[in-house]
Amino acid sequence: MSHFSTVKTELRDRVALLEALRDLGHDPELGQRPVRGYRGQTVLADVALTRNDGCDIGFRWNAESGTYELVTDLELWKQPIPVERFLAQITQRYALHQVLAASAQEGFQVSEQTSSLDGSIELVVTRWDG
Repeated sequence: MSHFSTVKTELRDRVALLEALRDLGHDPELGQRPVRGYRGQTVLADVALTRNDGCDIGFRWNAESGTYELVTDLELWKQPIPVERFLAQITQRYALHQVLAASAQEGFQVSEQTSSLDGSIELVVTRWDG
């Protein structure tokens, strides 16, 4: 019996997902990677975060929904924050990278980026018309 849980997300852009994970101090491994859980059980994921405690975190592409799903053994979850908060942090950084990419594509440049104590991020972008 598998201990793995799958959590649906709205994460669709692989580049933004990878950048979000790196922003939070993770070193994502790419490609079909085994994600370890209870008693060495594994499932495959497209993006994996290998943990020293033996409970890895993975993101698996779901072609039907067009999103990445988080896969991990929640019974072994030993992160300093709950999985919901972990996903909220990733989603925030993911959104930031999507905004930055879209802004750059439209010719905007970041003139100011600040993070508040409440966790919010303020971003000011400018574009010079010449």
